[in-house]
Amino acid sequence: MSYLLLTLLLLPLVGSALVFAWKNPASKYLALGLAFAQMFLTFYMLADFDFKPTVDGVLQYEINYPWSNYIKSNLHFGIDGLSMLLVLLTNILTPLIILSSFNEKPGYRNTFYGLILLMQFGLLGVFTALDGLLFYVFWEVTLIPIWLIAGIWGQENKKIQFTTKFFVYTFVGSLFMLIGLIYVYTNSASFALTDLYNADLNLSQQTVVFWFIFFAFAVKLPIFPFHSWQPDTYTYSPTQGSMLLSGIMLKMAIYGLLRYLLPVTPDAVLGISGKIVLVLAIIGIVHGALIAIIQNDSKRIIAYSSLSHVGLMTAGIMASAILTMQGTLMIEGGQGALVQTFAHGINVVGLFYCADILFKRFKTRDIRKMGGLAKVAPKFAVLFMVVLLGSIALPLTNGFIGEFILIKSIFDYSIFAAIVAGTTMIFSSVYLFRFYGKAMFGEGDEQILASAGDLSPVEFSVMASLAVFVILLGIFPQPILDMVDSSLKFIFTSMVN
Repeated sequence: MSYLLLTLLLLPLVGSALVFAWKNPASKYLALGLAFAQMFLTFYMLADFDFKPTVDGVLQYEINYPWSNYIKSNLHFGIDGLSMLLVLLTNILTPLIILSSFNEKPGYRNTFYGLILLMQFGLLGVFTALDGLLFYVFWEVTLIPIWLIAGIWGQENKKIQFTTKFFVYTFVGSLFMLIGLIYVYTNSASFALTDLYNADLNLSQQTVVFWFIFFAFAVKLPIFPFHSWQPDTYTYSPTQGSMLLSGIMLKMAIYGLLRYLLPVTPDAVLGISGKIVLVLAIIGIVHGALIAIIQNDSKRIIAYSSLSHVGLMTAGIMASAILTMQGTLMIEGGQGALVQTFAHGINVVGLFYCADILFKRFKTRDIRKMGGLAKVAPKFAVLFMVVLLGSIALPLTNGFIGEFILIKSIFDYSIFAAIVAGTTMIFSSVYLFRFYGKAMFGEGDEQILASAGDLSPVEFSVMASLAVFVILLGIFPQPILDMVDSSLKFIFTSMVN
C-alpha cells in the first residue's frame, strides 16, 4: 500500500508544476480539482487506516529507500495516527483555501495556485518524513512558497518589511534546528527517527540540543517571546496566506515537538528546560489574549488569538511530558493538543475568511467602522457565529474537548498554572464577542449595508463546510482521540525507555 502514500506526496508536486505551466484563468479549477483529489485520496487512506490502540508505534503505508549512504539518511516516509491527523487537516483545508480565493482575481493566478500546491507538498512531506534530514528538507520547502505568497500578494506598502522579518526569523530558526539534528546524528547510528531517539546524549548535551531544536519550533508556532513576526505577517499577507500560515503551517511545530523534541531530549524536558518552556507558553496564553482584547484590526485580533491558543497547546504537551518523565505516563496533554490542533486549524481558517468577507463589505479591517451586517446577511451571521463559538470552546463545538483536556493536563501538573492557562476561555469570549458585536450589530452605514448582500455561493460553500466540521467534531471528537492514541503512547513511552 506504499503506492498510496507515494501518490499522496507526488500529486501536489506534479500538480504544482502543471498549474505553474498553465497560464490560463482556468488554472484555478485545475488546482481545486487536484486539491479535492488529494482530499478524497486521504479519506480513502483513512478508511483503510488501522485505529487499533497499541504502544508499538506501527507505521502504515511505509516507504523506505536509501538516499545517501555517506550521511546515513533514507527517503523514509510513513503514516501513523499522528501523521494521519495532520495529513487529514492539510488535505481538508487546502481545497477550501483555494476555493476561498475564487471571488478574487489575483495577478499571476497560475503562480498563486501553483505555490499553494507546492506548499501542500512540503507540508505533507513534513508530516510523513521519518528521517531527521528529510524532515529538515521538507521543513525548508514549506518556507519558500509561503514567503512568495506573502511577498507578492501581500499588502503593497508593508510586504517588504514583514516578509523580510518573517523570512529571517524562520530561516534562522531552521538553521538552529539543522545544527541540533546534526549534533544528534553524530551521536547516533543514522538520521533515522528511531536512531535519533536512541542517541547517546547526557543531560548537558540534551539541553543544548533541546534549545537548538526548540528555537525553530518556538518561532514557527510562535511562542512568547519569539512571536514578533507573527502579527504583521498574518495581518498583511493575503487571506489565503494567513490561512495557510495559521491553519496548517504552525501545526508543523506542534508535530515537531511531539515527533522529535520530546523523545530525543527527554532528560532536558524533565530538567529546567521543560519548565521554562511551560512558563513561556503560559505567558503567551495571557499575553496574546490581553493584546487581542484591545485590537481593532480584525486580522490582528485573530493573530493574537492564535498566539494565545498555541500557547495552551504547548503548555499541555510540556505538562504531560514532565509528568511522564517524573514516572506517571501521561498522554492527555498530547491528546488535547492534537484535538485542539485540528480544531484550531478549522476555526482560525474560518475566522480569517470571516475577516476577509467583512473587509470586502466594509472596505476596512477596523471593527469600529463596521456594524449592522447581521440585518442584511443572516446566513453569514449564523455561520460566523458557529465558527466563533468553536473558537471560544463552547461545549458541543470542536474547540471544547481539546481545551478541556489541555487544561486538565496542566491541572495535573500545577493547579496555579491551570488557573492562569484557563483564563484563555474567558478572554477569548471577550475579544471574539467584541469582534462579532462590532461587525454584525449596531446601526452601521446604511449606504454600505444596502450594497453588502449576504454570502455568495463560493463564500457560503467555504463557510458552511467549516461550520460542519465545527459541529461534527464537537459532537464526535472520539475518532481523533482514537487516531492518535497509539502514536502518543509510543512517543511518551520512548521518553522513559
